[in-house]
Amino acid sequence: MTEYLGFSWLGALFLLALTVPNLLWTRRKPQGYAPSREDRRLTLLERIGQVWVTSGALLSRGIALRPWSVWSWWLAGAAALMGLYEIWWARYFRSPRTMADFTAGLLGVPVAGASLPVAAFFLLGIYGRVWWMLPGVVVLGIGHIGIHLGYRREAAA
Repeated sequence: MTEYLGFSWLGALFLLALTVPNLLWTRRKPQGYAPSREDRRLTLLERIGQVWVTSGALLSRGIALRPWSVWSWWLAGAAALMGLYEIWWARYFRSPRTMADFTAGLLGVPVAGASLPVAAFFLLGIYGRVWWMLPGVVVLGIGHIGIHLGYRREAAA
Protein backbone atom coordinates (compact mmCIF):
# COMPACT_ATOMS: atom_id res chain seq x y z
CA MET A 1 0.00 0.00 0.00
CA THR A 2 2.80 2.47 0.77
CA GLU A 3 3.96 2.39 -2.87
CA TYR A 4 0.68 4.08 -3.74
CA LEU A 5 1.02 6.83 -1.14
CA GLY A 6 2.32 10.21 -2.20
CA PHE A 7 1.09 13.71 -2.90
CA SER A 8 -1.44 14.07 -5.70
CA TRP A 9 -1.47 17.41 -7.53
CA LEU A 10 -4.59 16.34 -9.40
CA GLY A 11 -6.35 15.51 -6.14
CA ALA A 12 -5.27 18.89 -4.76
CA LEU A 13 -6.70 20.59 -7.86
CA PHE A 14 -10.06 18.87 -7.35
CA LEU A 15 -10.04 19.88 -3.68
CA LEU A 16 -9.22 23.46 -4.64
CA ALA A 17 -12.17 23.50 -7.06
CA LEU A 18 -14.31 22.30 -4.16
CA THR A 19 -12.92 24.69 -1.56
CA VAL A 20 -12.80 28.06 -3.32
CA PRO A 21 -16.57 28.46 -3.83
CA ASN A 22 -17.18 27.21 -0.30
CA LEU A 23 -14.88 29.92 1.05
CA LEU A 24 -16.79 32.53 -0.97
CA TRP A 25 -20.04 31.05 0.40
CA THR A 26 -19.03 31.84 3.98
CA ARG A 27 -19.83 35.49 3.20
CA ARG A 28 -22.85 34.70 1.05
CA LYS A 29 -24.84 32.18 3.05
CA PRO A 30 -28.51 31.74 2.23
CA GLN A 31 -31.20 33.53 4.20
CA GLY A 32 -32.44 31.25 6.96
CA TYR A 33 -29.33 29.04 7.04
CA ALA A 34 -28.95 27.54 10.52
CA PRO A 35 -26.42 24.72 10.91
CA SER A 36 -27.72 24.14 14.44
CA ARG A 37 -30.75 22.45 12.85
CA GLU A 38 -28.63 19.83 11.07
CA ASP A 39 -28.99 16.22 12.16
CA ARG A 40 -25.89 15.55 14.29
CA ARG A 41 -25.55 12.01 12.94
CA LEU A 42 -25.44 13.31 9.37
CA THR A 43 -22.95 16.01 10.36
CA LEU A 44 -20.72 13.35 11.95
CA LEU A 45 -20.85 11.22 8.80
CA GLU A 46 -20.11 14.28 6.69
CA ARG A 47 -17.02 15.17 8.77
CA ILE A 48 -15.71 11.59 8.74
CA GLY A 49 -16.23 11.46 4.99
CA GLN A 50 -14.51 14.82 4.48
CA VAL A 51 -11.36 13.66 6.26
CA TRP A 52 -11.42 10.29 4.48
CA VAL A 53 -11.92 11.76 1.00
CA THR A 54 -9.47 14.61 1.48
CA SER A 55 -6.83 12.11 2.61
CA GLY A 56 -7.53 9.87 -0.35
CA ALA A 57 -7.48 12.68 -2.88
CA LEU A 58 -4.26 14.24 -1.56
CA LEU A 59 -2.26 11.15 -0.62
CA SER A 60 -2.86 8.74 -3.50
CA ARG A 61 -0.36 8.69 -6.33
CA GLY A 62 -2.94 6.89 -8.45
CA ILE A 63 -4.78 10.18 -8.83
CA ALA A 64 -2.44 11.60 -11.46
CA LEU A 65 -2.56 12.47 -15.13
CA ARG A 66 -1.60 9.48 -17.26
CA PRO A 67 -1.59 8.76 -20.98
CA TRP A 68 -5.09 8.34 -22.40
CA SER A 69 -6.69 4.94 -21.76
CA VAL A 70 -10.14 3.60 -21.10
CA TRP A 71 -9.63 4.64 -17.47
CA SER A 72 -9.37 8.26 -18.58
CA TRP A 73 -13.14 8.37 -19.10
CA TRP A 74 -13.53 8.21 -15.32
CA LEU A 75 -11.39 11.33 -14.99
CA ALA A 76 -13.31 13.04 -17.80
CA GLY A 77 -16.56 12.29 -15.97
CA ALA A 78 -15.17 13.56 -12.68
CA ALA A 79 -13.94 16.76 -14.34
CA ALA A 80 -17.31 17.28 -16.06
CA LEU A 81 -19.14 16.89 -12.74
CA MET A 82 -16.79 19.39 -11.08
CA GLY A 83 -17.40 21.77 -13.97
CA LEU A 84 -21.15 21.47 -13.41
CA TYR A 85 -20.53 22.07 -9.69
CA GLU A 86 -18.78 25.35 -10.52
CA ILE A 87 -21.70 26.31 -12.78
CA TRP A 88 -24.10 25.53 -9.93
CA TRP A 89 -22.13 27.86 -7.64
CA ALA A 90 -22.12 30.65 -10.23
CA ARG A 91 -25.89 30.34 -10.48
CA TYR A 92 -26.23 30.35 -6.68
CA PHE A 93 -24.06 33.46 -6.28
CA ARG A 94 -26.17 35.33 -8.86
CA SER A 95 -29.43 34.26 -7.16
CA PRO A 96 -31.24 35.95 -4.24
CA ARG A 97 -29.47 33.28 -2.10
CA THR A 98 -32.47 31.70 -0.45
CA MET A 99 -32.54 28.18 0.96
CA ALA A 100 -34.39 27.13 -2.20
CA ASP A 101 -31.46 28.46 -4.26
CA PHE A 102 -28.98 26.71 -1.95
CA THR A 103 -30.70 23.35 -2.37
CA ALA A 104 -31.58 23.71 -6.06
CA GLY A 105 -30.88 21.04 -8.60
CA LEU A 106 -29.04 21.41 -11.88
CA LEU A 107 -29.82 19.56 -15.10
CA GLY A 108 -31.96 17.05 -13.23
CA VAL A 109 -29.39 16.45 -10.46
CA PRO A 110 -31.16 17.03 -7.12
CA VAL A 111 -29.41 19.15 -4.47
CA ALA A 112 -26.65 19.65 -7.00
CA GLY A 113 -24.40 21.63 -4.67
CA ALA A 114 -24.06 18.51 -2.54
CA SER A 115 -24.54 15.73 -5.11
CA LEU A 116 -22.19 16.85 -7.88
CA PRO A 117 -18.93 17.01 -5.87
CA VAL A 118 -19.68 13.72 -4.14
CA ALA A 119 -20.22 12.03 -7.49
CA ALA A 120 -17.09 13.73 -8.91
CA PHE A 121 -14.89 12.42 -6.11
CA PHE A 122 -16.37 8.93 -6.50
CA LEU A 123 -15.38 8.94 -10.18
CA LEU A 124 -11.98 10.40 -9.30
CA GLY A 125 -11.43 7.53 -6.86
CA ILE A 126 -12.30 5.01 -9.57
CA TYR A 127 -9.97 6.75 -12.03
CA GLY A 128 -7.10 6.64 -9.55
CA ARG A 129 -8.01 3.10 -8.45
CA VAL A 130 -8.06 4.41 -4.89
CA TRP A 131 -10.49 1.74 -3.74
CA TRP A 132 -10.08 2.58 -0.04
CA MET A 133 -11.34 6.12 -0.73
CA LEU A 134 -14.66 5.02 -2.25
CA PRO A 135 -16.35 3.98 1.03
CA GLY A 136 -15.33 7.40 2.39
CA VAL A 137 -17.08 9.08 -0.53
CA VAL A 138 -20.21 7.08 0.29
CA VAL A 139 -20.01 8.12 3.96
CA LEU A 140 -19.49 11.74 2.88
CA GLY A 141 -22.42 11.49 0.49
CA ILE A 142 -24.80 10.12 3.11
CA GLY A 143 -23.94 12.96 5.46
CA HIS A 144 -23.56 15.85 3.03
CA ILE A 145 -26.46 15.04 0.72
CA GLY A 146 -28.62 14.09 3.69
CA ILE A 147 -28.03 17.48 5.31
CA HIS A 148 -28.90 19.27 2.07
CA LEU A 149 -32.05 17.19 1.61
CA GLY A 150 -33.10 18.28 5.09
CA TYR A 151 -32.62 21.92 4.11
CA ARG A 152 -34.55 21.30 0.90
CA ARG A 153 -37.49 19.88 2.88
CA GLU A 154 -37.43 22.97 5.10
CA ALA A 155 -37.31 25.31 2.10
CA ALA A 156 -40.29 23.54 0.51
CA ALA A 157 -42.40 23.78 3.70
